[in-house]
This record gives sequence, C-alpha cells and structure tokens, in this order.
Amino acid sequence: MNLKNEITKIHYNIKSNAWLEPILDFMAVFYSKITEIRNDLYDRGILESEKVDAYVISVGNLTTGGVGKTPVVAELAKHYISQGKKVAIISRGYGGKLSNREVHVVAANNEIFFTAEEIGDEPYWFAQNINNAYVLTCSSRVKAANEAIKHFGVEIIILDDAFQHRKIKRDLDLVLVDSEKLFGNGKHLPAGPLREDLNGLKRADKLLIMNKTSKPVESDILENLFDKRKTFVCNVVPSFTYNIKTTEILPLKSDVFAMCAIGQPEQFYDFVRQKFNLLDTITFEDHHQYKYNEVSRLKGNVVTTEKDAVKLAEFDLDNIYALKLKLELDVESILK
Repeated sequence: MNLKNEITKIHYNIKSNAWLEPILDFMAVFYSKITEIRNDLYDRGILESEKVDAYVISVGNLTTGGVGKTPVVAELAKHYISQGKKVAIISRGYGGKLSNREVHVVAANNEIFFTAEEIGDEPYWFAQNINNAYVLTCSSRVKAANEAIKHFGVEIIILDDAFQHRKIKRDLDLVLVDSEKLFGNGKHLPAGPLREDLNGLKRADKLLIMNKTSKPVESDILENLFDKRKTFVCNVVPSFTYNIKTTEILPLKSDVFAMCAIGQPEQFYDFVRQKFNLLDTITFEDHHQYKYNEVSRLKGNVVTTEKDAVKLAEFDLDNIYALKLKLELDVESILK
C-alpha cells in the first residue's frame, strides 16, 4: 500500500482505507490550529511582512497538489520580459538535493548553473523554458528576492507557490483553484488537501479557476467565496507531444504508456487519453528523483509531463515524450 496515494484518495473522496481517516482527522486538528494562529498573528500585525524593492507577484493556492501554478508563473514571466522588464522567479526548490536554506541562483543571463536533481524539477524547468529570466531558490523568499534585486537589478519578482509564505509583502496575490477538485473534502492537512482555512481567500487579489477539462467553466463557480469580478477562468489544454531527445512529434492515437511524479496524476492521464491510446500508467510520488533502471526497462512510447522530462533527459533514452500544455489565459486582464 502506498500511504501517500491512500491519503490523496481520502482528500478527494475516493474510496480508500477507512481506518486512516480518524487518525488523519485527529492530526488535522493540530495543523489547522497552528495555521490559524500564525495567520492571526500576521493579520493583527504581530508578525510583519517585509517589503522588498521590486514589484512582487505571488502565485499560490489553498490546497496541496498540482493545480497549474508552474505554467501560470511562466506566462506571467514571459509577459513582463516581453516588455523589457528584468524578472526573477523565486521557488522554494522543493525536491532538490541541495539545501534550500541558502540562496541558489539557478539561472542568470540564460545560463543554467545546476541540474534538476540538485535544484528541483520546477525551478530547472523555469530555467530551461523562459529566456532571460533569473531563477533563484531559497526557503526564505525575502532573502532570495533581495539577492535578485542587489545582484541583477530585477524589477519584477514572481513567487512560485508562496500564498502561505507571508514573510514577504506582495503587490499582487493570485490564488489558483482547480475547477473540478476545488477544495477536496474541505478538511485541513493531513485529513484533507487544505493548507489553511477558506477564509484565506480574503487575502487574494485575483482568483484563477484552472479548468483542465473539455467542459466550459463559469467564473462564478466560487461566487459565495470570492468576488466574481476578480475571478478569471484559465483553460489548460494539451497542445502537442514531442520526443525529449529528438523533438519528433508523436502522432495522435499512438499506443502509449503514461508516467509521472506530480501532485495530481489523474488529470495528466486524462490529457494523454484525449490524444493517444493509453495502455497503462506508471505513477511515482510527487517530485520523485528517477533512477535509470526505473525508466530504461520501459518499452514502447512513454509520455510524461514537461516537469518530469527535465529529470529524465539525462538518461538519453529514445522513447520518452513530453506532453506540452497550453494556457488560454488573458494575462493583461489579470494584471490590471
């Protein structure tokens, strides 16, 4: 039994081992109280957020798992870079082997200084896919931001997954919500996917409803919780699938296996089903560091995510393909 997978099933009301639920409920009481106290200390000004000398945007969510923060961060960064702005993306660097207590400059002046294994898949993906972006990692977003401002003169700082990281003051707080999963069973970690109470939405400036289905979604899906006028729908659609070694495009309807190590694998598998004949799936824990023998034994076409692909590229295999996703997002409206 994979305990993490069983807990995820509980989070989203999928049939699982019932004996786990009362244990998780008991643990959630302490987690929710700690987050409540911490947020209250910030709300009352006892704990203070620090202002840095740049325009700061936070992209985050209220739940665990993959909602779509990475492509949104990328779209925002590309938008500002196209305007001639110096942009830094700051990530915690989760999943990398290097300690994130210190600031690591992952990319500067279109040079990449670390591997995905060292620094984590998300910051490495940013470094590979966004020209002219500065990418830094550190558990202290304030420390990383000040480093980016001092050494590179950045004007725009985009924080990846930082809604709960209130130590740094932000000018724009974007919160992402999955259009289907929403807030799962509505419970706090570890009994549910919530990192904090739904009241936390009051801190958000804009809400992005991430639609990964083929069905249309209305912006008033959370009208009882958030201002509809500040809510935007972002459609996430599969674009094309390419070989990570040769860049060859995989023909539609091909027989494939799908493999990933992300927070919400089923949504990725649904994308693959839309394009190909999915024979089977191979799921690893979020941010898994792949080993060569785990992948080299797989035969046939193996489709994975672009975040996983940055870690798999070092194996130099011929049968690994990455599914590129496209966002239908009105960046100008969000940034108004």
